[in-house]
Amino acid sequence: MRPNLHILNDDILFGENWNNQDISLKTRSIITVVSLISQGITDTSLKYHLQNAKNHGVTKQEIAAIITNTAFYAGWPKAWAAFNLAKEVWSANSTAANSTAASEKEKYASTIMFDIGGKNEA
Repeated sequence: MRPNLHILNDDILFGENWNNQDISLKTRSIITVVSLISQGITDTSLKYHLQNAKNHGVTKQEIAAIITNTAFYAGWPKAWAAFNLAKEVWSANSTAANSTAASEKEKYASTIMFDIGGKNEA
């Protein structure tokens, strides 16, 4: 007897489910990220889905707000683990951190999720 997990994963989950047009891919990505964080799944699967969310239009500011909101319901340790992964994803290919002309403030800002000196409207 052969397990059907690969069929369910490839054909149903990433085939039918992800191609369902009832909600946008951006919304589906956000739901998936929040679900994984809530369960404490902060491994490569979360990183994959964070990248997927970025690819579907979730901005750095949006993911910071999403993870912050999730922290209140899922827990701080889970949220911090997710922030670390999100920082990697949204900092990838960042030229500010690698530019010799970038100021120290810009270099530091590229390593964190929150804006430096921005108004806290929370």
